[in-house]
Amino acid sequence: MDDREDNLFAIESLLRPVGRPVVRAHSGDEALKTVLRGGIGVVILDVVMPRMDGLEVLAYLKRLDHTRNLPVVLMTGLGRDDDLAARAYDLGVSDFLVKPVDPWVVRTKVRALADLYAENQSLRAQIGALTDRRAADALAADLPNLMDARASRQSGATTGRARSVRGID
Repeated sequence: MDDREDNLFAIESLLRPVGRPVVRAHSGDEALKTVLRGGIGVVILDVVMPRMDGLEVLAYLKRLDHTRNLPVVLMTGLGRDDDLAARAYDLGVSDFLVKPVDPWVVRTKVRALADLYAENQSLRAQIGALTDRRAADALAADLPNLMDARASRQSGATTGRARSVRGID
């Protein structure tokens, strides 16, 4: 995402050989909406953008559970700035690049980050399925005990009602 059309075109052209779809965003707000719709494997943000800069977008993405692990690469044309880079890394950026960038480096990083993110998502899904299965197995194993306890409570409640009815007589 970048606020300048020529930069968006350059990044899109640079990433074409990676063989993955590229989605453009012209502002931080637009980038957030795009990412929140899902289907994004790596976010490339320009640091300087109107309304919401790249650091603000990064901070927002890292606060949300479903985007916290999404790889984000920040790019800047401001030149080398160690304080800016430190802030970006403190917020959880995957990489911080200074323009002009080496196209091969960007393609390699994006490909690796996208692959790692996809693998990470797959592993999380498998862990979730195993956790769900274990919980279901534990519930199934404990079901006879739960049924006995429920039957016992119902029997006790019925006996208590019978006593109170008899006590009225």
